[in-house]
Amino acid sequence: MAKKEPRVDAYIAKSQPFARPILKHLRSVVHQGCPDCEEAIKWGMPHFAYKGMFCGIAAFKQHAAFWLWKGKLIVDPKHSPSSKAMGNFGRITSLKELPPKATLVGYVKRARALKDAGVKSVRPARTPRKPLPVPADLKAALAKNAKARATFADFAPSHRREYIEWITGAKAADTRLRRLTTAIALMAAGKSQNWKYEKK
Repeated sequence: MAKKEPRVDAYIAKSQPFARPILKHLRSVVHQGCPDCEEAIKWGMPHFAYKGMFCGIAAFKQHAAFWLWKGKLIVDPKHSPSSKAMGNFGRITSLKELPPKATLVGYVKRARALKDAGVKSVRPARTPRKPLPVPADLKAALAKNAKARATFADFAPSHRREYIEWITGAKAADTRLRRLTTAIALMAAGKSQNWKYEKK
């Protein structure tokens, strides 16, 4: 069995009492199914690596989670509830909610076999989002500023969407007007709404 990472021990020890037995169980499942995996903490949560990212466990205030990087290719849908929780097994609040240990170990072994075979995860095709309608106040402001209008016209749909969502997301009329004024000034200078974060 691979050496255990002390930071994972610490993570489990600091977790909510209900989560500790779940995390310990899942950790042993992973090591049984993939003895060569290596433990680490990534994004503040325990991860297991085997020829790259392999699987992970996590504890939250009221539930735990377990995911396999190729889980969609492996986990039986009956064990994968359609919740919005992180992971392949939904919101885990007790060991009873998990499939039997032999089943879980089998999933981990299949995940290892897919890694050994070099199988890549299939990403779902992205459906393009429909362009947002330009609100009347933004149209009117653009009509009065040729530079801003030209910039907006040249923007990719994502940059247009950023400005529209930012302006229309204002709750108060004065906030909306302030955002609209700022947006026109930025566009007149040829800048996107998130220009500060763009790579130079």
